[in-house]
Amino acid sequence: MSFDYGTAFSRNIGWVTTAEQAALRGKRVAIAGLGGVGGVHLLTLARLGIGNFTVAEFDSFDLVNFNRQVGASMDTLGRPKLDVMTEQALAINPEADIRSFPVGLNADNVADFLNGVDLYIDALDFFALDAREIIFAACARNGIPAITVAPLGMGAALLNFLPGEMSFEEYFGFAGQSELERALRFFIGLAPGRLQMAYLVDPSTIDLAARHGPSTIMGCMLCAGVAGAEAAKILLGRGKIYSAPWSVHFDAYLNRLSRLHRPGGNAHPRQRRTLDQARKALGLA
Repeated sequence: MSFDYGTAFSRNIGWVTTAEQAALRGKRVAIAGLGGVGGVHLLTLARLGIGNFTVAEFDSFDLVNFNRQVGASMDTLGRPKLDVMTEQALAINPEADIRSFPVGLNADNVADFLNGVDLYIDALDFFALDAREIIFAACARNGIPAITVAPLGMGAALLNFLPGEMSFEEYFGFAGQSELERALRFFIGLAPGRLQMAYLVDPSTIDLAARHGPSTIMGCMLCAGVAGAEAAKILLGRGKIYSAPWSVHFDAYLNRLSRLHRPGGNAHPRQRRTLDQARKALGLA
């Protein structure tokens, strides 16, 4: 059987119109990172019928990826994540145009990476803080909406950064900070409600200084659903979008939703108190 775009994505119709599906076919979404969340983001958006992608990833699959990364299996051990996930996306939509950046994302290629992009979805490793600063700053300069959805425990924490509204830097306050301080600010700022901490059975597994933290497939899959829904709303220009300083965090383990407004982001009084407590706990204060 030959591929036919209209038939392949016909079951989306009803949740989107035929005209909206055609619009999605012409959109380009950039995803930096194709690991735990990035890989499933790509496949989710491919099944939504997005027709064009720009992706960046330099890493290869390893055994430690098996618990959460959709492309990780015995068949893909040692293979570049970019190659594996591109193959899977093209198996869904062989007509998709996928631009690849196998060296990852950096200051030298960020302009090319964002060329012609309608939306950026962050899927970088939690500790890729330099690259994250670069890409979000570039999105802000170029008026490109950007989404980050973090898998925290068995939940997903969403932040939208829209053109003309609060920027990533204004929310997190990374500028001039040490790597550990930036990691702390990112961790606290992603989910001010900290729902996931209620059931963390071994706090020692979160070690920002050692660049280590636990993960689950449930969190990654939830993130892809959230990112896909936000992408549809942003690209089609419909539906309520909560942008920073609003944060949205759904936790499936607790069956709880936290939607918080923190003017100033990490500069908000409650955020500052939380950061001070975290610094003391880490012996940084």
